[in-house]
Amino acid sequence: MRIAVFNQKGGVGKTTTALNLAAALVRDGKAPLLIDLDPQAHLTAIMGKPPTDAANSLFALYQDNRPLAEIIIPCENVGHIAPAHAELIKVDSIFGKGPAILNRLNIALQTLEATNSNLISIIDCCPFLGVLSLNAIFASQRILVPISSDYLSLRGALQIEHTMKALEPVLKRRIERRYLLTRFDRRRKMGFEIQNRLREQFGGELCETVISENVAVAEAPAMSRDIFSHDPTSRGAADYQALMNELRGIGFL
Repeated sequence: MRIAVFNQKGGVGKTTTALNLAAALVRDGKAPLLIDLDPQAHLTAIMGKPPTDAANSLFALYQDNRPLAEIIIPCENVGHIAPAHAELIKVDSIFGKGPAILNRLNIALQTLEATNSNLISIIDCCPFLGVLSLNAIFASQRILVPISSDYLSLRGALQIEHTMKALEPVLKRRIERRYLLTRFDRRRKMGFEIQNRLREQFGGELCETVISENVAVAEAPAMSRDIFSHDPTSRGAADYQALMNELRGIGFL
């Protein structure tokens, strides 16, 4: 199973969601693979695994077609990570947008899955539609779209839906997706208005679970931890556990 965590708007909780969903899966007895496809490498930095040499990062997948098995690193509490590097920013300009590059991650994951058919890969995408994000979309069976509780994010969600529909003729399939409301503040009327608008737009594709605005969720990355390692009794931990349970329950995960 491969899930891309994607939104063309930054600051909506993509990296946090990828990290904590993987941690929830580990608590459920799984061994997920986190794939950091963002040149900013925030997920890699949180995990304390930033490679100094781009040859030991996902850049080598594009530069040298290096197998994922040679790149991935074990990470306590979240499974494994295929680390990012700042050199990934060059992928668009160096390698173009031909089919071989757009399917590079898909083919690499097929090779990895040949020896682990039950692998769950969670791909943290960069916040713009370029070669790296297209790699994630082409490789994935599911897309999880975090949306923070504000009107700009609502507009971004509508743009995501437009983008996905435009790609369907190329993909020759519809990728199943779920929209996840993040940074949800129950004290603000706006959050509920956004939720209602999303429900009207996406119906059953909007997750029932919401990720509340929570201090522990914000603190954990600064301490190089997932929410369960940082504060397992927090509202944030309960929310991400509920998200994993919901996605497992509907066969999305």
